[in-house]
Amino acid sequence: MSDTMKALLLRQHGGLENLELVTNHPKPKAKPGSVVIRVRASSFNYHDVFTVKGMPGIKVPLPVVIGLDMAGEITEIGDGVSGWKVGSRVLVNPLNKKIGLMGEMLDGGMAEYCLVDADQLIAMPDGVTFEQAASLPVAYGTAHRMLITHNTIKKGDRVLILGASGGVGTGCVILSKLLGAEVIACASSAEKMDKLKAMGADEAINYKEVDFSKWAIEKYGKPQRRTHEGGVDVVINFTGGDTWVPSLRCLKRGGSLLVCGATAGHDPKEDLRYIWSFELKVIGSNSFYEDNLTDLMNMIVEKKIAPVIDAVLPLEKAAEGLRLIRDREVIGKVVVVP
Repeated sequence: MSDTMKALLLRQHGGLENLELVTNHPKPKAKPGSVVIRVRASSFNYHDVFTVKGMPGIKVPLPVVIGLDMAGEITEIGDGVSGWKVGSRVLVNPLNKKIGLMGEMLDGGMAEYCLVDADQLIAMPDGVTFEQAASLPVAYGTAHRMLITHNTIKKGDRVLILGASGGVGTGCVILSKLLGAEVIACASSAEKMDKLKAMGADEAINYKEVDFSKWAIEKYGKPQRRTHEGGVDVVINFTGGDTWVPSLRCLKRGGSLLVCGATAGHDPKEDLRYIWSFELKVIGSNSFYEDNLTDLMNMIVEKKIAPVIDAVLPLEKAAEGLRLIRDREVIGKVVVVP
């Protein structure tokens, strides 16, 4: 058996042209407390775009194999590992508790094999495919924690979702509908709007053509300070930037603004008057835990949800898959099968 493998390698920060598909990357060997998995599917997140570009304050040990999310089969087990066997189907929690994120601080899933600490492994139930499992952690796990763990959405709520066509966004659409909410999905094209409505969104807005805040106020009425009339119950905003104050403006009295990221800027203009005048709640949610991922896989088995996968690509086309994510040309996830 060869000691090398194919991998998508980042040697220096910059553009996607800095990603290189190599065929002679050293194949990992099991260490105490860890296993080697044959990666059967790995999915991209917008976080991978930031990793390639380089993020202030985060020193990535280059070269590194990118890719946070992965699922596969155990091929080798290190000393001290119990409860697992060769051939077990596993989803990997991307957070290595000692080092940091897979695909950033240590080699990730865009390779044929990956070294993983045993405490990152989650058993995959029958009825969940590798592609489905690999779609879950960062995107759907984040959405699950924000909506379900924090109990932020109830039946009948009007929920406006910014960035609804991405991984976290489609997860929020699906889970919000599962919770019985009325969903308003914001996207950047008519095609994306049609697909979001097909997956259950009650309304879809092209935010490039329509001011989402004004649309919501015209549709549901201007939020009232003395009553709970007008506006929407929840805005899900993980973009930040210039969408922050418009999000506050269309929330009804007692409404919630949910935030789990800031892809368009972390230091937006603020207007505290809306927060106290309308008794608004700004609720942060960070990352995900094993219970989120286990619950999501059980939902797939029970056919309550199906992760939205836009494309499944071979490793040779992985860099193009990340470009699709960067340029927001997808609905849901891009999965790579190494």
